[in-house]
Amino acid sequence: MQLPLDLVLDAAHNRDDLVVGPSNEQAVALIERWPDWPAPVAVLAGPPGSGKTHLAAIWREMSGARSLTADQLTEGVDAAEQGPVLIDDLDSAPLDEVGMFHLINAVRQNGTSLLIVSRRFPQAWGVKLPDLASRLKAVTTVEIHEPDDMLMMAVVTKLFSDRQVEVEPHVVQFLVRRIERSLSAAMEVVARLDRAALERQCRVSRALAAEIVAQMDGGQQSLDV
Repeated sequence: MQLPLDLVLDAAHNRDDLVVGPSNEQAVALIERWPDWPAPVAVLAGPPGSGKTHLAAIWREMSGARSLTADQLTEGVDAAEQGPVLIDDLDSAPLDEVGMFHLINAVRQNGTSLLIVSRRFPQAWGVKLPDLASRLKAVTTVEIHEPDDMLMMAVVTKLFSDRQVEVEPHVVQFLVRRIERSLSAAMEVVARLDRAALERQCRVSRALAAEIVAQMDGGQQSLDV
């Protein structure tokens, strides 16, 4: 058995690594349209694993935006005086309504842009501050959906290709039908299969794919090889 080097491949978050399909094409169009947005503030909403962070990273690279966390909204006021601002994973902390209100105002007053990434639409944020609720009615909101079969197959194929691993189409189809419908799950199963194939010095076959998927379904944290 060959023991592979324990290398961790970072998720590629540039435009060339983005696979576009019906589930994310509207969100991609919004990002690529910048700075010609319908409104200075845009919200990209979608479920975990749908690729929101990838799109946010592309926009940050395009715009030179300063990236802030959900608990740094007050810092965004100063950042908005310098240029675009990105708030990724807004759901990671309770919403600072006053901070968000002042941030949106700063973006509008300075003629810059704000991209907010969230699992939910603004209507579901439970906003109680009337002035903020009014501001949020004017934002551009785009939904990114869970990846469909075609997108998932393209993503899995590309992930294997990035690792220089040849996999037959029927193995990719098997994986797409059985793993969680998210980009993060695709990355995990490809990484596990690549490691297992290296250790056993074998190809990524349907049988190996079935074994790894079963381990993932069983909640195992490491490969039993």
